[in-house]
Amino acid sequence: MYRVLGTANTRAFRVMWMLEELGQPYDHVAAAPQSEGVVAFNPSGKVPVLIDDGTPITDSTAIIQYLADRHGTLTHKAGTIERARQDSLTQFLLDEFDAVLWTAARHTFVLPEELRVSAIKDTLRWEFQRSQQILKQRAGNGPFLMGEVMTVPDVILSHCLGWAHAARFPLMDCWDQNYLVKMRARPAYLRADSRR
Repeated sequence: MYRVLGTANTRAFRVMWMLEELGQPYDHVAAAPQSEGVVAFNPSGKVPVLIDDGTPITDSTAIIQYLADRHGTLTHKAGTIERARQDSLTQFLLDEFDAVLWTAARHTFVLPEELRVSAIKDTLRWEFQRSQQILKQRAGNGPFLMGEVMTVPDVILSHCLGWAHAARFPLMDCWDQNYLVKMRARPAYLRADSRR
């Protein structure tokens, strides 16, 4: 059985949701970042950590892509054009959505107060709005980013859009809002959410 370390209000939720989508049993340990139980498996103290057969795997994107590859679903096969497009979307979301939101969080509550620059959030909101427009052009036709098939980027985007909403980063068009509502209604999402 897999073990997931990290509180569900962090990127650990991505891992929990992926495991629910895959129908895989797991033990969730709601360990806080930098806690002793996390540092024992990840010296940086960051969550999530997935323990698979005694081996720790870190970084939410690496974990969910590993799980998708291992179980042969929610991903396109490595070495295909579809996988290249999927990986490109994943990297775009990490650079343009996740990184922007993480920088905002760092300047809100993570960094020591004397190092925070609150004015940076205006720039980050502008970047986030611009990235939403670019994503709209890149997304496939269909209910998911890649078209008819849910893949790893859908988990990342959905998590980022929820994070953006909580951080008061505006979702600029109804495609994003409708997409988030639909993704949050998925049974696997609801099962993961019930573990919060």
